Amino acid sequence: MSFLTRHRVIGLALAFAIFVVDQAIKRWVHFDLGLRQRGDQIQVTEFFNLTRENNYGVSLGMFAANSMEMRWALVALTGAIALFVLVWMMREKVMADILALALILGGALGNIRDRFYHGFVIDYADLHFGEFRPFLIFNVADAAITIGVVIILARTLLSREKPETGADTIASES
Repeated sequence: MSFLTRHRVIGLALAFAIFVVDQAIKRWVHFDLGLRQRGDQIQVTEFFNLTRENNYGVSLGMFAANSMEMRWALVALTGAIALFVLVWMMREKVMADILALALILGGALGNIRDRFYHGFVIDYADLHFGEFRPFLIFNVADAAITIGVVIILARTLLSREKPETGADTIASES
C-alpha cells in the first residue's frame, strides 16, 4: 500500500469512527438515558448537562427546515458538501489536512443521517458556566466538524509554502 493510500485509508477510518461514535452516543442518550423529548435533561456536573435538543437548522440553528421541502433541501445541500469534502480528502496529500477533512466528513455524515431519518439533528451536550453558555447545545458530530474546520483554517492561515530551492530558483532570480 502506498504512502498516500495509507493516509487516505486512515482518513476514511477516522471519518467512519466519528460517524459511529456520534450515532452510538445519540442512541445512548435517546434510548438508555431516556432523553426523548426536547428539553429533557440530566445534570452531569456543575457546568455540563445532557440536554435533549432537536436542531432543525444547520450551524448555530440557522436555516431551520420548517417544511418537508426545506428538510430535504438541507439533506441534499449537506450531502453535496459531504461529497465535496470526501473528494477533497481523497485528493489531499498532507496527513494533517486529511485528518481534519475526515473529522468534518464523519461529523457531516452523522448529522445528515439524523436529518434524513428524524427531520432534525439530535443535540445533547450542554456546556455552561452558570447562565453563560459559550456554545449552543451540540453533539459529537458538531464538535468534530468544528475541530476539523479550525484545523483547516489554522493550517491555511499559519502555514506558508517554502520557496523552491535549486537551479530553477537561482536561474529565475538572475
